[in-house]
Amino acid sequence: MLGHTMQVQSCNIIQPISAASPAKSSLPANRVSLPVKTPRAISITAPSDLVSTTDVIDDSTAAFRDYQSLWVSQRSETAAPVTLRVVDGAVPAEFPSGTYYLTGPGLFSDDHGSTVHPLDGHGYLRTFTIDGAKGEVKFMARYIETEAQVEERDPETGRWRFTHRGPFSVLKGGKMVGNTKVMKNVANTSVVRWGGRLFCLWEGGEPYEIESRTLETVGKVDVINGGGDQSASGGGLKADVWDVAAAMLKPILYGVFSMPPKRFLSHYKIDARRNRLMILSCNAEDMLLPRSHFTFYEFDTNFKLVQRREFTIPEHLMIHDWAFTDSHYILFGNRIKLDITGSMAAVCGLSPMISALTVNPSKPTSPIYLLPRFPGAPVDHDHHDQSNRNEIRDWRVPIEAPSQMWALHIGNAFEETTRDHENGNSSSQIQIQASGCSYRWFNFQKLFGYDWQSGKLDPAMMNLNQGKEKLLPHLVQVSINLDSNGNCENCTVKPLNQWSKAADFPVINHEFSGKRNMFTYAATSSGSRQALPHFPFDTVVKLNTLDKSTRTWSVGTRRFVGEPIFVPGSGTQEDDGYILVVEYAVATRRCYLVILDSKRIGEADALAARLEVPKNLNFPLGFHGFWAPS
Repeated sequence: MLGHTMQVQSCNIIQPISAASPAKSSLPANRVSLPVKTPRAISITAPSDLVSTTDVIDDSTAAFRDYQSLWVSQRSETAAPVTLRVVDGAVPAEFPSGTYYLTGPGLFSDDHGSTVHPLDGHGYLRTFTIDGAKGEVKFMARYIETEAQVEERDPETGRWRFTHRGPFSVLKGGKMVGNTKVMKNVANTSVVRWGGRLFCLWEGGEPYEIESRTLETVGKVDVINGGGDQSASGGGLKADVWDVAAAMLKPILYGVFSMPPKRFLSHYKIDARRNRLMILSCNAEDMLLPRSHFTFYEFDTNFKLVQRREFTIPEHLMIHDWAFTDSHYILFGNRIKLDITGSMAAVCGLSPMISALTVNPSKPTSPIYLLPRFPGAPVDHDHHDQSNRNEIRDWRVPIEAPSQMWALHIGNAFEETTRDHENGNSSSQIQIQASGCSYRWFNFQKLFGYDWQSGKLDPAMMNLNQGKEKLLPHLVQVSINLDSNGNCENCTVKPLNQWSKAADFPVINHEFSGKRNMFTYAATSSGSRQALPHFPFDTVVKLNTLDKSTRTWSVGTRRFVGEPIFVPGSGTQEDDGYILVVEYAVATRRCYLVILDSKRIGEADALAARLEVPKNLNFPLGFHGFWAPS
């Protein structure tokens, strides 16, 4: 490496684990106990004197400092493209030209004493434009000028004062009691380029459109009323007491708290075969009622709305990510309930608004809803005769997966049908590749270990002691067998490829979305750090779902990785291409764009190139990204 401290990357190939000889855990027998004088949590602002500039022997003090360094606010921007310095390898000449967009929070503390949860941090869009022929990568980064960002940032002085509460935070240097600015749309969760337009999304509001060349914010976009033909809505529940309750809540939520009637989810899907972008919304009042109303929208490449389907489900659910097949929308439901005490404190501004909700572990199973995707499939059982009702499965009745799991992210789902030529009947199997965690671990208010009362981060939340690590996010494969009438014959939940380490962000070659895929990639942990055995992640894992083998690539000491992204190459095989991932060298406060040869993961030469982001533009951990070919 040129002008850089030498570091070591590791690779590993793991063959299928025999049922007769289970693999031994690589986790330490006991976590290293903290020194008496070491605080368990350090300010999210991560003062510079807490960050070491050299790699040192791993101990608890360094580990906790490193965790804080992932969440250092970055106030600098660059609208002018900056050419990144290659520090390892070279950008492959055959690398397809295009741009990797990565969004996430950029700011966690203002200039008046308030800090916010990472999920409430202002959206900071980063772009890496790659030119394989020239062997160069150009970097840009700008804040998304949301309504909240414009209000909270002084354009003349550049100083910040948080005025919006946000769903996960409580202000200390701003107005607490009576503050109705709850839905702080920071556009920090995901990004997509479709129909020649670039959008940044957030969990609970309209997308913001961005000018792709300059990263200037165009503004908030009403994609629902963008025109186009709409299919007939799907069926739902008959009018009942909850319709009356919803009518009473709407003026309060829409008017007082300025919540949009439709809350968009931050995760979208792309149907590569049909060339469609699919997005999902729920109603604002769903947060407070024991039912859920979901609307699916499908757009063609001209951003024309070609289909809209609505479903009302008689359960109080929270959905973060979802899936689709050729015939179904798939919702992996997370059961929630209203917390009365938490609601009162939240409304008064004494606790985060999210404390009005809590997980609902009343059932030992997880509901999976298979919703008919196209109008030809019956959706309203109230308008079918009795004979048809007995022949067609009611989509409002979920399939109960035999595992109480909070679904986080969905890598892929596909459905395959088998026909019995003797009797003419057919059956099908749906497989879902996802990440999920235990209801016993998931906590709305403590995600990433954030303590809203102290404004600090405690990594212990993400790094449980041995024996409890199974509660953390893991990769799973859900298999559902359906008979000819769509009734569930069997449902199983198993670790994906028997991968037992904490992992998240499953991704695939998106050309295979909605159909059978062989390879899944994810971020995971090597378990090499005793004080941070599970998170932040330091490894990219490649899982072959056919032969059940796994291959890994890991970064060096005191370095972490975010979500991997697959970039298709010019070959015809599914794993012909590259993996893009950002490496966070927290000990030296540097970020790197890493290019991996996806076929070589597990080999010593998997690393194709590493490029350094200038230190003054070092950025905090990103959430989700998108690859857009030129």
